[in-house]
Amino acid sequence: MGTVTRTVVFTDLADYTAKVSATDRHGLHQILEEHEQVVHPIVTRAGGVVVKNLGDSFMCLFNAATDALRAALDIQHKVGIDGTPLRLAMTTGDVEEVKGDAFGEAVNLAARIISKTPAGEVWFGPGTRVCMNAAEIPWESVGRFRLKGIPGEKEIFRAVPQHRCWLPDPVQHAVKMGNLIRLRRGHRAPLLPPDPVILLEGFLPGSPALAEAVDSLPVLNPAALYLSCYNIASEDRNRWTDAGRGLVVGTPTAIDAAINEALKAVKHTSGSDTIVLDIGVHADLELVMCGLALPAVPFSDVVSSYSYDLLADGRWVNRSDRSLLRVEVTKSGATVASMGPGVTIGGRGLASGERVSLDDGARIATKAGILEFRRMDNGYAGVIVSETEMRLGVVSGQTAELGREPNHPGLAFPDRRGQDNIQWCPGPRAARARAGGFTLDRALAGRRQAAVVLVGDSIQLTPLHQRCPTFVLRNEGRRGLEKVARATHVELGDLIVAGTTVVGLRQPEP
Repeated sequence: MGTVTRTVVFTDLADYTAKVSATDRHGLHQILEEHEQVVHPIVTRAGGVVVKNLGDSFMCLFNAATDALRAALDIQHKVGIDGTPLRLAMTTGDVEEVKGDAFGEAVNLAARIISKTPAGEVWFGPGTRVCMNAAEIPWESVGRFRLKGIPGEKEIFRAVPQHRCWLPDPVQHAVKMGNLIRLRRGHRAPLLPPDPVILLEGFLPGSPALAEAVDSLPVLNPAALYLSCYNIASEDRNRWTDAGRGLVVGTPTAIDAAINEALKAVKHTSGSDTIVLDIGVHADLELVMCGLALPAVPFSDVVSSYSYDLLADGRWVNRSDRSLLRVEVTKSGATVASMGPGVTIGGRGLASGERVSLDDGARIATKAGILEFRRMDNGYAGVIVSETEMRLGVVSGQTAELGREPNHPGLAFPDRRGQDNIQWCPGPRAARARAGGFTLDRALAGRRQAAVVLVGDSIQLTPLHQRCPTFVLRNEGRRGLEKVARATHVELGDLIVAGTTVVGLRQPEP
């Protein structure tokens, strides 16, 4: 029996089990009927076929991936109006159609994707991503997943309905910290706060006006630049994101609503939200994000091994299909694997996928710059040192905090969400940690981790967190990591290590 290429779509009622236990038979019948009244007309109108009813779920088939996604967005748009809690998931691939039913890997994958899909969202697999008309469908990646019964990792994507916008974590954090700058077309950039995140709004992707606006900004980490868009052609998307910049996908109304919602979560304190900048003030010290610290494993009977991926803009993330390299830490030590061409270690080029052990002093050349690995002690396998543009200027007499959510002025640590970079130890302790949302970033660094104060020529580092330790790696010699138990004098060139973050103390450039 032959196969045909179809886009397989599952719809699902969110919290169906809870509704069953809390609803009588008449109410349950009404819920299922409302589900059918939402799904059937839209699927049929878009050229799809409802193959079967699975109680709280429908399986549908479409000939075209774009039609399937348009139908899913129409369903979620109606859901956004009526309030019916639904989730939809799909993928595109070969199926066998037998007596009005469908079977095959695409069906299995779509079923696995919907098991990960949150209520109110539309997720789809790589097959649909390849087959759809990307300029017609607003979409974004939600990450790479290991799915039960599916070999390897799969990158999963999300279609964005008109009434929703999911702010990327750095933009969400910038709203909370008060350093999000919304630069609209036709407006000049204002005076920028420390570590700004720029959201460019109202610009046509790939337009001269957008290029002019970017060129008018001071030199920033590309990761600090975000472009608001809803529909964007693949060429324009790739050109923008390949430069290390980000996208905020949503209609202007949805983006406004998402930012306003994020602002509601901010707890304002008197005098803490106003930043007065004097362009005549010159920083006396710079705190620079300059690397990745690698805790040793096994870690607390929870983590048996883990990895981080390096992006072209110098950021370390849990997992990405666009990474330059991947560093992995096991009980044997740290290794690095090239994820594409252009990576050399010790002057030797690595083949794509080639993995080598990291020795003390190893220098790795990438498109993101030169990385140096230093083997460590005190619970760490080592640190990877590399300068970045993420920095905070400090003037004499000023106290600057470090941490995941430091008080102003402060340098915020990365707070990478997701657990797909972790291999777990067996046992209940690891199971509880996994269920509780454990990440190395959150377990090893506090919201307010440490404080740096500059008085004259003296730099003092004070730990602020009782359970999460702070360390210093001294510039003179290699004496290993020194745990900071109380206020300690540090010098220019020293490195502060806390959790997975490395912060350098630098003399500001003129």
